[in-house]
Amino acid sequence: LTPTTGVLSRQGWSSAMWSVGVGWTEIDPIHTHTSQGNSSCLGLLFSMAKLQSGNGVQWKDRRSQRGAVESLAGHESSSLGSDSELNGFANTETQTDKYGFIGGAQQSTGENDNIPPDVLRQREAKWLDMLNSWDKWMAKKHKKVKLRCQKGIPPSLRGRAWLYLSGGKVKKEQNQGKFQELDSQPGDPKWLDVIEKDLHRQFPFHEMFVARGGHGQQDLFRVLKAYTLHRPEEGYCQAQAPIAAVLLMHMPAEDAFWGLVQICEKYLPGYYSAGLEAIQLDGEILFALLKRVSPVAHRHLKKYKIDPILYMTEWFMCAFSRTLPWVSVLRMWDMFFCEGVKIIFRVGLVLLKCMLGSQEKLKACQGQYETMELLRSIEPRYMQEAFLVQEVSELAVSERDIEKEHLSQLRRWKETHGELHCKSPPRMHGAKAIMAAEPPSRQDLKQNPTIVVEVPQTTESKIEKGKKAKSKLEKKTDTKNTSEEAKRSALYFFIFDNPFHSNVHHNMEKKICFYF
Repeated sequence: LTPTTGVLSRQGWSSAMWSVGVGWTEIDPIHTHTSQGNSSCLGLLFSMAKLQSGNGVQWKDRRSQRGAVESLAGHESSSLGSDSELNGFANTETQTDKYGFIGGAQQSTGENDNIPPDVLRQREAKWLDMLNSWDKWMAKKHKKVKLRCQKGIPPSLRGRAWLYLSGGKVKKEQNQGKFQELDSQPGDPKWLDVIEKDLHRQFPFHEMFVARGGHGQQDLFRVLKAYTLHRPEEGYCQAQAPIAAVLLMHMPAEDAFWGLVQICEKYLPGYYSAGLEAIQLDGEILFALLKRVSPVAHRHLKKYKIDPILYMTEWFMCAFSRTLPWVSVLRMWDMFFCEGVKIIFRVGLVLLKCMLGSQEKLKACQGQYETMELLRSIEPRYMQEAFLVQEVSELAVSERDIEKEHLSQLRRWKETHGELHCKSPPRMHGAKAIMAAEPPSRQDLKQNPTIVVEVPQTTESKIEKGKKAKSKLEKKTDTKNTSEEAKRSALYFFIFDNPFHSNVHHNMEKKICFYF
C-alpha cells in the first residue's frame, strides 16, 4: 500500500512496519495492480510509520529511528542501518537462547518451555517410528500424527518432520539435482537486487543471520534465488524471505527450497503472486469467519472501516513467524504443516477475539489508530504457547468452513473486481491432502544417510584383537561350552568395545552412516 496511490504491492515492505502488515517504500513497477487500499486509513498509517516498531528492534537513539522513517518515506538507504545499529550488540556480551536468538523480542527466556528429557526421548522414538513408515501412518493413523503434531515435534526431528509433512521430501526425491541446477544459474538481476537488500532484515537477532554475508544469509539468498528461477512467472515476494529463513533454521538449503516450494504452491497458493489477490481474498474470509467467532470484534472493525488487509497481511503471509514468541511460532508451524492453512486462520481469529472480543477492551480503542495500536501490541498472555495451542486446537473452524466462505468471497470479488488476474492452483489443506493428491512411492520416502564417515583404523585393530581373543577362547574350552562362551564374548565386545555400535549402520566397507 503506497501513501500516494493506495496501491497494494508485494514489494517494498519495510521491516519497521511488519508489525501492522504494511510497508512504506517505493513501489515495484513490475507488480503494481489495481488499488484495493482504504484511503481513509492513509493518515493513520502515516502516523504509525513514525512509531518505534520493528522485528524486535528497539531503537537506541533518534538517529536510528529517523533513518527508519526516512526509508519508509521512499529513500533507498537501509531502514535498519549498520550492523551495530541493527543488532545493538556492539561491544556487549550476548547470550544465545536454545533457539539461536541473541536478542530481540523473540528471544526465549527459557521459562515454561522445557520438556523433561525422558518425555523428549519417548517422543523422538515415536517420531522415528512414524518417519520410517510414513505412508502407513498417514494412511491409517493420521489422527495420531495430528495429535503428535499438536503436542509438538521434537526439536531434533522438526526439520525432517516438516519436510515429510509438507511433501517436500517427495518433491526433492522426484527432482534430484534440480536445486543444484537452479543454484548454479546466475538468476534474474531484477530479483537478485531486491533479494540482496532484504537479507539483513530477516531475523537480525538470530545467530544464523546476524552477520552480513554470513552462511545464513548466503543460504537464504540461494534458496530465494532458486525459487525465482523455479517460478519465473511469480518471481520474488518479500514475505517469502522470513518463511525461507525459518526453514533454514531447521534444515539444509536444498530441503528449505523444497519446503518453500510446497508452502507457496500447496499451503498458501497465490499469496506471493503479483497483485496479492489471494491474500486479499483470505482477509475477507477471515473477517467473515470473525463474525461467527466474535461478533463484538467484527462489529468494532466494521464500525471503524478497518480493512483486514491492514492487520492480517503480515500474519498470514509470514505464517506468524514475525509476530509470536518463538516457541509459539514453532508449535503453530508444527500444526500448520500437518493441518494446513486453517491453523493460520484459527490463530488470527483467536488473537482478534482475545484483543477485541469484549466491550471492556474496546473502551480503550475508540478509533482506527487506537485499534491498530492494540493489534500491533498483542498482550503476551494471548501469545503464550500453552494458551494459544489450546485455543487454536479447540476453535471450531474447519477446512469446509474456509472453502465455503472462499467460494462466497470469490463470487463477491468477481462482481466488484472481475476475474482474478492470477489463477492459483487449489489449496491443499494439510499433509494428508497433499499425500492423497500426489501419492509417493516407498523409494521417495526412504531415509538416506546425510553424512558418511570412514571408520578409523584404530577400530580395525580392536576388531582384530577381538578375533584373536575369540580364537584363544575356543581352544581352551570344549566344543559345547565354546559355542556359548563365544557368543557371550562376541556380544560383550560389540556392546562395550565397539564405539560405533549405537545409532549407526556398519556395512562391509566399514563405513558409518549417520542419520539426522
